[in-house]
Amino acid sequence: MSKHDFTAAEFATRAAKAREAIGAAGLDWLLVIHPVSMRWLIGQDTKSYTIFQCLAVSAKPGPLVLFTRGTDRNELAADSTVDEIVTYGGGEPADPMAHFAEFAKARGLLNARVGMEVPGFYLSVPQYLGVKKILGDALVAEPNGLIGGLRTIKSLTEIEYTRKAAALSAQALQSLVGTVAEGRTELELAAAAYHSMLSNGSGLPHSTMNLMTGERTAFALGGPTERRQRMGDTGLVEIGGNYRRYTSTLGRQWSLGKPSARLVELYDVVRRATEACIAKMGPGVPAVEPHEAAKRIIADAGLDRYRMHTTGYGMAPGFPPSWGEGVNMFGGSTDVLRENMVVSVEPNIFIAEEGIGVRIIDNVLVTATGVEVLSTTPRDLIVVG
Repeated sequence: MSKHDFTAAEFATRAAKAREAIGAAGLDWLLVIHPVSMRWLIGQDTKSYTIFQCLAVSAKPGPLVLFTRGTDRNELAADSTVDEIVTYGGGEPADPMAHFAEFAKARGLLNARVGMEVPGFYLSVPQYLGVKKILGDALVAEPNGLIGGLRTIKSLTEIEYTRKAAALSAQALQSLVGTVAEGRTELELAAAAYHSMLSNGSGLPHSTMNLMTGERTAFALGGPTERRQRMGDTGLVEIGGNYRRYTSTLGRQWSLGKPSARLVELYDVVRRATEACIAKMGPGVPAVEPHEAAKRIIADAGLDRYRMHTTGYGMAPGFPPSWGEGVNMFGGSTDVLRENMVVSVEPNIFIAEEGIGVRIIDNVLVTATGVEVLSTTPRDLIVVG
């Protein structure tokens, strides 16, 4: 994502929504740290999330100020909508907390009511403790969902990018399946999918590929290995093609040769669970309801203890190691599905003692009247050879 991916008006609307939400939360400032929130607001696309940085957003109109390392200044200046960049280090290492203390004092943060995002993966414990010490009593909230809640509702342009990502995932799956053959390694299959994605315009995937064959299909999140396919194997994959960082995941299963009766049985259960989940989705629907619909199908088959993963979650512009966002379809969820959310649907069964697993993954756009399935690949079990 860069400032060129959306109009200036869309970025301005996002900033206005953020300021309104910050004020409504009783805050003067919000320190935005999650890279997806930051890029949603200013469009920058660097790897600077690997170090300490924050975007200072005031509840009142004013400049958006980014505090980051000097190494990233040139790209940020050219490719983001940020109004001002304050840097530390660059050619030589520097203590970000010492410079952040000066930044906080100069911007008046120490005498204000400040909130701070505390995202997993992107804020280390020393950094978190350092910011807390510097801000002291001025830090009054850690509203992780404030910006995240705004960006779950996708604009028309974001939806267009997600549709393009879905097409890239479908192409990659087709290339992967065309490579399935006895003796081929899981890594070779993954290479075919990655080659298709990148050569057709996908960005680098934002999470590692889940690809398992044979007895390894019992692993819920296994990566590709040197294991070679054998006749009679099943295999499953999750592909995450993306367009301008908007990811659409696709998960399908194949059998090399005639599928076993057990695979056909389990696949039928997961397919019916997927369809039951999608049938319950729509605007205003509590996210737990589609989850319960899928869970019921699996439980009625006597397989509920083998569910190992969420039924689905929100899809975001991704940064390693994740492409997901806060909306979740699982037990106890208080989330509500809204129009223009993009959500994955992925009921599953993973049985260690049998060395077999089944999962189907589709992405769904919540519309004004129901849902649109973005995945275009049929849900049939793919039989090769």
